[in-house]
Amino acid sequence: MGRTVVPTGRTALSRRLDGVRARAAGVADAIGARGAFLVTCCVLLVVFYYPVGTVLVAAFTHGGDPSLAPLWTTLTDPFYFGALAGALADPAGIPGAIVGWIDAGFPAVRTGLFGFTAFLALLGTAGAVAVGLPGAYVLARYEFRGRETIRSLTVVPFVLPAIMVAVGFTTMFGTNGALNDLLGLVGFHVEVAFGLPIVVAALTFYNAPLVTRFVVAAAETVDVRAVETARTLGAPRWRAVVDVVVPQVLPSFLAGVLLVFVFDFMAFPIVLALGGLRLATVEVWIYSLASDLRIPEAASLAVLEAAITLALTYVYLRAERRGGRDTVAASIPRVPLLGPPSAGRLLALAYACIALVLYVGPLASMVAESLTRGGSLSAANYAFLLAQQLGSGSARPTVAVSNSLLFAVGAVALAVPMGVSVAVVTGGEGRLRRLSGALLMAPLAVSGVVTGIGLLRGLVFGVDLFGYHLAVTGPVAIVAAHAVGGYPFVVRNVAPLLARVEDDLVAAARTLGAGPAQAFRDVTLPLVAPGVVAGAAFAFAISVGEFNATIVLARDGASYTMPIALERYLSNPSVGPYLGPAAAMGTVLLVVTAASFVVVERLGGRWER
Repeated sequence: MGRTVVPTGRTALSRRLDGVRARAAGVADAIGARGAFLVTCCVLLVVFYYPVGTVLVAAFTHGGDPSLAPLWTTLTDPFYFGALAGALADPAGIPGAIVGWIDAGFPAVRTGLFGFTAFLALLGTAGAVAVGLPGAYVLARYEFRGRETIRSLTVVPFVLPAIMVAVGFTTMFGTNGALNDLLGLVGFHVEVAFGLPIVVAALTFYNAPLVTRFVVAAAETVDVRAVETARTLGAPRWRAVVDVVVPQVLPSFLAGVLLVFVFDFMAFPIVLALGGLRLATVEVWIYSLASDLRIPEAASLAVLEAAITLALTYVYLRAERRGGRDTVAASIPRVPLLGPPSAGRLLALAYACIALVLYVGPLASMVAESLTRGGSLSAANYAFLLAQQLGSGSARPTVAVSNSLLFAVGAVALAVPMGVSVAVVTGGEGRLRRLSGALLMAPLAVSGVVTGIGLLRGLVFGVDLFGYHLAVTGPVAIVAAHAVGGYPFVVRNVAPLLARVEDDLVAAARTLGAGPAQAFRDVTLPLVAPGVVAGAAFAFAISVGEFNATIVLARDGASYTMPIALERYLSNPSVGPYLGPAAAMGTVLLVVTAASFVVVERLGGRWER
């Protein structure tokens, strides 16, 4: 009988190589699970925290030495804080000041720039609630053809470029706008352009859909069985709503209100275009100071603004975690919209009229303005854009369009992995996770103007490191700014879906030998893919319309985006008093933004089927 020769040396080597591969795979898996988050933190450190820090540090230095003098000067300046500035400067004088105020008959108290900004944010938030809640009631209560489409469209105003919305509101509500053209037929005329009402209306246009989406999402998780139980125990319908529905919807509603207030508090393009320095908010004043190279004063304002908005963002994240945690198999059924007249159906009709004026009116007016000149149908405005394209104009339309799309693609490529990794690591319960989540959401709470100035001073102008001068070009800095502004929306879209992934599915994959990264790739990622694509759609649309940081970083026509080109057409003296060229560019921006968002969202729909 022949003997079988076993190559023991080869087998031992093979086993050793298998062991090395297994250990390498384990190391790679561990790196994959945590490495993405560490890389994200490094990217944020380079393109956000360090640049912003270079600006904000000016609030804590004086003459090159550490000092609180710039910050204290701002805090005690009545222009910024009104009566509160005097209280901070002389706390001992507060009782006497109160007595004097009472003796004077309770006159109006000066609130300063921060007080006016908070007042404007409160008005904008109140408008968003007043318009958003009825819309939420209609979508949550009634079933009708096109309901899902209308619900999807509620996100569109939020992703539209602010400077374009400002043009639309001017063409609709301005002195020579469409509204006055219609009112002129019956002998009326209103003057609301470039004033507080039109600014509040524009802020409402932007943020009412957020309130609607938050409340509708929460209402769809209310268990119908709890409502039926309350009715069985004798509670009338209104009492069942107050006792059962409202407590479950309230956390999500409050989270939406907080987020709207933060966005309104930091409003920039809308206020700048429709109110100017006459209605300046903190954000607009920061831009004005930075344009005049008054960096320490601008930095002090930015620090105080960030302190307020970061605190509100932390509260928002806590409120958001409390709301919408669970889904139910039997939600409250919707009733047909078409039927006998009722208070609810009359409310739906009234809301449709308001939405037609508030949402369709400005955009339709802008398109109409782009197609007219001197009251007649004309292609002159688009001819102006063509002349800019063929001539020596700096804001060439095709360059602006291509830049916007290229920058948006680059921003999405950065924002999506950053947002997913942050959502994975900061998800779940715990004070540390909530705190880290709030800190990583800082781009939502930090002035986009400050981010742009920081990137300009820190990366575009360059820094000296180990004897080398490191600098990036303006377009690279713009992509970085857009990614930083977009990734929080990826986090907010992915995090809720991650919370719903069953731990047993991931545990089963780990039991079968999959490491953390492989389990995430094969099990978790397919389940959260709709949120990833939705976040990518938000990041793309936000990049296309980003104005705050871009206006600082786009130093020449080669790096202009569509919003910057639109702003240049608004301020171009060769255009004259006409809004037509700006409306034409705004129409192009509207088409590109809407088409881009629809395409990305349609791609997301493939994951959901």
